[in-house]
Amino acid sequence: MILRNLIKFTLRRTTGFLAAPLGPKALAKIIYFFISSLTSNRNPKDALIFLLELEQKIFFLTGNISCHYGNGIHTKHRHTRYHDFFTQRLRKGEKVLDIGCGNGALSYDMAQAGAQVIGIDIDSENILFGQLRFPHPNLTFIRGNILNELLEREFDTIVMSNVLEHIENRICFLQKVQEKIRPKHWLFRVPLYERDWRVPLMEEVGVDYRSDGSHFIEYTKDQFIEELQHAGLRIVFIDIRWGEIWAEAI
Repeated sequence: MILRNLIKFTLRRTTGFLAAPLGPKALAKIIYFFISSLTSNRNPKDALIFLLELEQKIFFLTGNISCHYGNGIHTKHRHTRYHDFFTQRLRKGEKVLDIGCGNGALSYDMAQAGAQVIGIDIDSENILFGQLRFPHPNLTFIRGNILNELLEREFDTIVMSNVLEHIENRICFLQKVQEKIRPKHWLFRVPLYERDWRVPLMEEVGVDYRSDGSHFIEYTKDQFIEELQHAGLRIVFIDIRWGEIWAEAI
């Protein structure tokens, strides 16, 4: 504990000193040379583990700061324009259930496109954020677990945008929702295992390769197709974009 506090204190003093006279790019170069010196005398596997662990932590930190930079909405929403994939596949007036709606940004755009949308999420902070940030007459937010809520209501379309990978028993989940809600089609967005060569490298050396630590799976394309088939769904459109699988199933 004493050593940890000493390291934190030293880093605060050092980064504060360096950041004052230097811009962010110059500071990044100095930190790069410092990190290089830490790996120069290590064996290749240990050096890779160190760098890949550091890269993962920087990745998560970048995501958090991107949300602040985007005033509460991750900038990936506008960079990847993944909302268009969903809104372009909806008809005006159709009933849509957005499972795991998060902050509600996608739910709002689907409502803007003319759909009647219910966004459901287990996180009360997400629901409150959506209600305050994205009010719309075609949009309702509900806090709850889909397995305990809404299973007696029918919807035309189920949307799961970066949600399916958070569910452990996915095939049973899909079958139960299909049986109870009877949607005509599903729209999915899931993370792709084959998004980068460093993913299998991280797995090989024992570093957590997942883009989110709560994921039960990150799919290969074949795994995703096979899993939906076992759940009784047929994929009618599939595309690989931004290191993700975007798919429509019936």
